Amino acid sequence: MSLKISHWIRINNRGIIKEGASVFKPDTDIAPISAEQVYRHLQFSYPKFFKMDVLSKWAWIGAEILTNNGGKFSYEDIDKSKIALVLATAHGCIDVDRKYQQSILSIPSPALFVYTLSNIMLGEICIRHGFKGEQTCLVSDRFESNELYFWVNDLLENRGMEACLCGWVDAANNQHDVSLFWIGKNGNGITFSAVAMQQIHDNNNEKTG
Repeated sequence: MSLKISHWIRINNRGIIKEGASVFKPDTDIAPISAEQVYRHLQFSYPKFFKMDVLSKWAWIGAEILTNNGGKFSYEDIDKSKIALVLATAHGCIDVDRKYQQSILSIPSPALFVYTLSNIMLGEICIRHGFKGEQTCLVSDRFESNELYFWVNDLLENRGMEACLCGWVDAANNQHDVSLFWIGKNGNGITFSAVAMQQIHDNNNEKTG
């Protein structure tokens, strides 16, 4: 059995690329793009999107673009109970934490409280796509491909999972950084490894957009 990176997506303040092709590029380099800007430009239709925190919005957008390949979703022929998620982040939900801290000075906000856990972004993706497999949320100072590789490889090789959406989602202080990968068994794509993920992440930092 050979694990493959069949699809990948890279998002930062300069735009979005999927497997080397530009998906979205902002009109100006002055200000970072927003999740709402991308959502409207790509004409998504998912009303709950606007209730999400910024971390979940970028995770949702990344997963939406990553899994949709020419109108066919990557998971269409896979048991959704065997699709795993492994996502890492640095700042987690710090933006919401700050807002919620302010809200408790008067009336605590239930709408904000829902998003005061970093793993909520995984939940939003699972709700949207119906994934029911193993889920892991990691916290790290930076993109750590070795850590991601360890968890994903174990899930696919030893834990009965058939595919995994994995990667990095970080959003705070009006900045965002996303690298997502769809890992499957056999099929076409790049051989799954920590080195391959790191190269995709690093090599496309400047190319994005």
